Amino acid sequence: MTEHSNEGDEPLESSSPSLSLSTFHDACQEAGRPVLTASELARALERPQRAVFDDLEALSASGDLKRLSVSRDPVVWFPSELEDLTDRERVVVFPKRREIIVDRPDQFTRAQLTQFANLEDTNGEGGYRYVVRPADVWQAPHDTFEALQRTIRQALSRTVPALESWIESQWRRAHQFRLTTHPEGYTVLEGESAEVMGNVARQKLDESHVHAPISDTEDWVREGAEAAIKRTLYEAGYPVQDDRDLASGDPLEFELQVSLRSYQETWVDRFLESGEGVYVGPPGSGKTIAAIATMERVGGETLVLVPSRDLARQWAETLVDADVTTLGPDDVGQYHGGQKEIRPVTIATYQIAGMDRHRSLFDDREWGLVVFDECQHVPSDVYRRSTHLQSRHRLGLSASPLREDDRAAEIFTLIGPPIGTDWEALFEAGFVAEPELEIRYVPWADDEHANAYGSADGRERYQLAAMNPEKVDEVRYLLAAHPDARALVFVDYLEQGRDIAAALDVPFLSGETPHTERQRLLEAFRHDELETLVLSRVGDEGIDLPSADLAIVASGLGGSRRQGTQRAGRTMRPAGGALVYVLATRGTREEDFARRQLQHLGRQGLTVREQTVDRDQDEEATDSDEVGGAGDLEE
Repeated sequence: MTEHSNEGDEPLESSSPSLSLSTFHDACQEAGRPVLTASELARALERPQRAVFDDLEALSASGDLKRLSVSRDPVVWFPSELEDLTDRERVVVFPKRREIIVDRPDQFTRAQLTQFANLEDTNGEGGYRYVVRPADVWQAPHDTFEALQRTIRQALSRTVPALESWIESQWRRAHQFRLTTHPEGYTVLEGESAEVMGNVARQKLDESHVHAPISDTEDWVREGAEAAIKRTLYEAGYPVQDDRDLASGDPLEFELQVSLRSYQETWVDRFLESGEGVYVGPPGSGKTIAAIATMERVGGETLVLVPSRDLARQWAETLVDADVTTLGPDDVGQYHGGQKEIRPVTIATYQIAGMDRHRSLFDDREWGLVVFDECQHVPSDVYRRSTHLQSRHRLGLSASPLREDDRAAEIFTLIGPPIGTDWEALFEAGFVAEPELEIRYVPWADDEHANAYGSADGRERYQLAAMNPEKVDEVRYLLAAHPDARALVFVDYLEQGRDIAAALDVPFLSGETPHTERQRLLEAFRHDELETLVLSRVGDEGIDLPSADLAIVASGLGGSRRQGTQRAGRTMRPAGGALVYVLATRGTREEDFARRQLQHLGRQGLTVREQTVDRDQDEEATDSDEVGGAGDLEE
């Protein structure tokens, strides 16, 4: 891990009247070396040197420590089992920064930490850095603070009063407001006290949100303003609990025919505790199967919202697959530009669900569960209209609930809190293959293109770098280097896609491709009849390509971090050996874009390498052999 300066924020450790081996390990951790003198230890513990020396002698006599005379100091002390210092799980807490550094944590510790902290980055060598944010505490899956406190102490193996005090204050904030249903059917906003109601809710909300006060702690909510109230108070630092008596839908009875993995069971259990949430996990982690299991447990008619017609078709095929569920074709309908069927399980596109002329069809049916697939889109103006479809249970699915604007929090206010699993745990358990990511810096095809870039500005510069003709040769080179790979080549520009497809003599699938031809190409790829496919942005989301084991990103580096996750994620499947190559034109802003786009993947535990392509020497010169995670790359 990167060494952190304490900046006046010393990691808290429990003190004891006599020295223990654990305390000695803690002091070694602080000093950054496995050997200490008695004077160093005395200063660290703020105890008399004589008393510390006596304790060291006692630990030496018991065999826990060994002593060694050296030339520069009279005696240094070190653990008898020195390897224990490097192999044992170590947790260091910085309360003021609300930061937790963990060295070689086991999966239990990581599972506990993810219940109240966010994994910021890893170093690829067993080091993890977590940060406790307000939203992490608000979304903790516990009914009482005492239960959350037990989880914190289990994860940290001790009490950290300063951190616990801050977490408790955030816990209290998350339980100040709730939405309930009045006996007469309308919605009420309740405050925990008259003070918080007057000083927060009535200062932040206006007549577009509420009609009038009912009491000192209750306001009558305008119909349809619930989502706006939740969003407004969330942004003010007060998440709202949604306890409305929403529709549970007509019964839906079927059986799931596949067994859930342990983490999927945990996802479903956590969702059912609150009735809302977002399953967050890498592609290949089984979010769709977990969602179907949730449908089975909820047992009410279900509406699934998706961003594309292709994804609607894939959902329908999965739901009626006899190896997956006992649902039949008459139980599942699709509602989009191609088909318009309302069934006990209906899959619709966000665009259709948000249109006024179709809305009544969805409003008139009571849904026990609404599933928002690829829910990172929900805050956008086009998609958010679908969120008026409220039900007792709201479930989102996303590999990357990231947005480049400031509206990411809306995903969780409109749908529910994130429910996920440490990505690296999935890699270690073999549920998902960790792809190898490599940024390759490609030279200009010739001076003419380099000069054109130098004289251009703005968007034109970005396009020239993205469409550097040298990338066509690089794609050809990479495919030749992996002759047996099933490859996807991603582009942002139609002209570039056509050029690469023509050079490779392979199909190009874009938004212009007719749906029938699109389905034919995807089926050919799935069934090993097509080894290479060039894709425009239509391939970033909503297309399931489970057999891909090589991805080449030829352009698109100005896109979002979410796009980087989606494209890299096309190789994250249980089969190993997946590779992702990101091409960036050397000496352009694409270099920065490549780092930015993959940086958050490094924080999830993936390793990102950098390679400079040298055409003059018919070989590749290594610019940087390996970056221990994209988190080490400067944005």
